[in-house]
Amino acid sequence: MTAVTRLGSGGPWEAAYGYSRVVRAGRLAITAGCTATVDGRVVHVGDAAAQTAEALRIGLAALADVGAGPADVVRTRMYVTDRSHADEVGRAHHAVFGAVRPVATMVVVAGLIDPDHLVEVELEAYLPGR
Repeated sequence: MTAVTRLGSGGPWEAAYGYSRVVRAGRLAITAGCTATVDGRVVHVGDAAAQTAEALRIGLAALADVGAGPADVVRTRMYVTDRSHADEVGRAHHAVFGAVRPVATMVVVAGLIDPDHLVEVELEAYLPGR
């Protein structure tokens, strides 16, 4: 039987909505949607690239908590509130994952939970032999 590890970050929505920041089940580790929310406040308001970098930092920190690193990431999803942000979000993604090249999806959405959020990301990692 595979053990499942569920960790939270203490973010404002996890307890209220009933989810974990990251779940590891065997060799698979998956983050919840990560935004540029730090200490309960949106940071980098109006800057999609900086919000992406912050969201990726938060997601990678969560993956590190369950033993995964950037090279283990096999899939990313990016949700953007306006297609005009696509290039800057894509460049911020490339800065972190350009050498790794996970599969990726970017979707334009009507909005995110806080109107100051411009992007939300999800990360999936596979840990071979671990």
